[in-house]
Amino acid sequence: MPALTFATMGTMVSLRLGDAEHGATALTAAAQQVETVFRRWDEQFSLYREDSELSRVARGDIRLTAASESLRDCYALALDWRDRTQGVFTPHRGDGVIDLSGVVKALAIAEAGIALTDRGLRNWSINAGGDVLVCGDALGHDWVVAIVDPADRGESIASVPLRHPLRAVATSGSAERGQHIWTPRNFEPSPFRQVSVFAADIVTADVLATAIVAGGEAALGDLAERFPIDVLAVLRDGQLLATPGLRKPLSRTTTAIDRFSSASSSARADAPARPAACERRASR
Repeated sequence: MPALTFATMGTMVSLRLGDAEHGATALTAAAQQVETVFRRWDEQFSLYREDSELSRVARGDIRLTAASESLRDCYALALDWRDRTQGVFTPHRGDGVIDLSGVVKALAIAEAGIALTDRGLRNWSINAGGDVLVCGDALGHDWVVAIVDPADRGESIASVPLRHPLRAVATSGSAERGQHIWTPRNFEPSPFRQVSVFAADIVTADVLATAIVAGGEAALGDLAERFPIDVLAVLRDGQLLATPGLRKPLSRTTTAIDRFSSASSSARADAPARPAACERRASR
């Protein structure tokens, strides 16, 4: 399927439509609408733009209480996720500056998806720097995402279909941008090189991918127990950790499964249930 791409938020965004009847004209119009959504979020929340509203809050030009309702709502959402992850995810940098990048890109993806659906498009894929949200199917087949190998960006470690209800995946780690997520309790580098989280919505996937990278294996066990997600994580030594829902797709690319004892051993009754146990896969 053809894709239209554009650059924003320091990354590339691509859009694909999964219906054969939607031609180049429909794809171009849809991509323009998606790009408009992303640029609006970037203009308001980017800390790399001196003129963004969030940069003005960071400099003290305006008080947080005097900021727009949309910024305050975004901050409140990030604080809620901080509480739900027991402080592992945070909207504050070490210097105290409010940084909402942990939720902004996902919110832009989610809004863009709503805009596509409102246009009557029922089968589409939005990929923003490896964070993917899909709707419907791709020419009658499942949308499939390839998870990049952090040790070799030209290779993949797994291809996973995005089936209902887990239609979103977000990946966080140090492979592409270097070490930029630190454990909140001791400020040591994360034990994970990369974490991919599959969830029903892109905000949950994005937040929990960051939280697991920051919180390490303890956060992986806790969050996979409490949220209906699947996780594929790559440790710094190259070993893979995978929740049970990913066992079948991963079996095509890796072998030698050993029990991951740090998580609960209870099994899920069905795919969307709470993924308690994790499996450790040996280094390739």
